[in-house]
Amino acid sequence: MVTRISASKASGIFNRGGLAAAAFAALGLSVSAAQAQETVKIGLIVPMTGQQASTGKQIVSAVKLYMLQKGETVAGKKIELIVKDDGAIPDNTKRIAQELIVNDKVNVIAGFGITPTALAAAPLATQAKVPEVVMAAGTSIITERSPYIVRTSFTLPQSSTIIADWALKNGIKKVVALVSDYAPGHDALNSFKATLTAGGGQLVEEIKVPLANPDFAPFLQRAKDAAPDALFIFVPSGQGGTLMKQFAERGLDKSNIKVIGPGDLTDDDLLPNMGDAALGIVTAHLYSANHPSAMNKAYVAAFQKAYDFRPNFMSVGGYDGMHLIYEALKKTGGKADGDSLIAAMKGLKWESPRGPISIDPETRDIVQNIYIRKVEKVNGQLFNVEFATFEAVKDPGKAKK
Repeated sequence: MVTRISASKASGIFNRGGLAAAAFAALGLSVSAAQAQETVKIGLIVPMTGQQASTGKQIVSAVKLYMLQKGETVAGKKIELIVKDDGAIPDNTKRIAQELIVNDKVNVIAGFGITPTALAAAPLATQAKVPEVVMAAGTSIITERSPYIVRTSFTLPQSSTIIADWALKNGIKKVVALVSDYAPGHDALNSFKATLTAGGGQLVEEIKVPLANPDFAPFLQRAKDAAPDALFIFVPSGQGGTLMKQFAERGLDKSNIKVIGPGDLTDDDLLPNMGDAALGIVTAHLYSANHPSAMNKAYVAAFQKAYDFRPNFMSVGGYDGMHLIYEALKKTGGKADGDSLIAAMKGLKWESPRGPISIDPETRDIVQNIYIRKVEKVNGQLFNVEFATFEAVKDPGKAKK
């Protein structure tokens, strides 16, 4: 496998400044150059440092595992992976994407740990006609920002509407929402609120917490004081451990307040160290390391053998992102220009460790099962144990269009 890795501190990446759109034309960026290459280059832009580092670690590990399992040649083309650390900082993402497209002449950019970084790269994907495979970021609007964006991760409304419906059916009527104050948090909140209130529930308070370096304690106290039936929580993957520690310190684990939300909160990467305060949390999500399929059991075993830690939902976004690229190349017979790849990606269906998934040919977004899970102990370890399945869920916002 040919892999070039740059994981320097985010603040130090490509301080050469941005390249204007005109630079693409000036440097002769064209799909014909990409088609002539015997190597297909994939620029993987993920946070390897900072608060979202676990996301980058999971995605890079899964991408490399896929390449080890499937080989480094597809449709007669050598696959070269170039990994860059953006620290989840959009300005870094934009500079890195420009560098990869103009200098490295990558055929695909992929990764994108949070929504602002995915959006920062979108205009570049459009200008250069380079596919952008979003393996992590979950705001609904992302695929609408460029005709060259395809997503293999999830959208927050997919899970947030389903957990609201579950709450109503299980006697939860009075809810406090605590969400990170950025686009995915707003998506999660708005989707949850619409479904809850339409079903007769009440959202008594909406608490938005800063995305960067949050101290959850005062916000959790506000939630406790409101005495709701349940606390709906969305924080990005990587912050759930801190939140649950402060949750226990505030004594909320001893209260009668249920905790519900999308599955980012009980991320498999962090769940083993959350302690018993996490027991009983009910979430709706796309993946659990405890998912009982034979394919997932083999995936988890191979992942843990290779890296000695548990795969999470971000890992399957990366694993399936590579599968999407490989299968598109097979379909095009090795043609790696953006238009050919995007056309090949639309409508692809396959079995993933998470279950059956497909790419909606109209929206280029993922269609997948969403599972209701409860944190339980399995052989002495904490896992998200699935107990209900909603099949072939599209993004609810796009499904209405």
